[in-house]
Amino acid sequence: MIMSPLLHRSAFAVSPAAMDAALQRFLQTTTSTPANETVNQEANVFTIQLDVPGLSREQLTIALQDKTVRLSSVEGAPRSVQRAWKLPAAIDATLSKATLENGVLTLTLATHQPEPTVQTLSIQ
Repeated sequence: MIMSPLLHRSAFAVSPAAMDAALQRFLQTTTSTPANETVNQEANVFTIQLDVPGLSREQLTIALQDKTVRLSSVEGAPRSVQRAWKLPAAIDATLSKATLENGVLTLTLATHQPEPTVQTLSIQ
């Protein structure tokens, strides 16, 4: 009987670069737009639909600031919601609206491009 040494290779040995790439793929899929959220654009109107089951109108806060929309639930709400979207143009709050029906929040956000203002300067 002849004995020879066996080389043992672990089937689970993965290079650090491969582990880093796998972690990046995982983080991209978990931090991207949730499946219960849709964003659509038609001309200067953006429509965002988000599932918020169990929350009422009084338990949600929507803040509009320039190009940013922030949605959050108030303290004491049965679930915590915090989302933010940045649009390519400033939001017109007077033409925008939000509706909540059957646990689906729909934000209809009208944007407007600022009018270019040209001023003249007199020469003294």
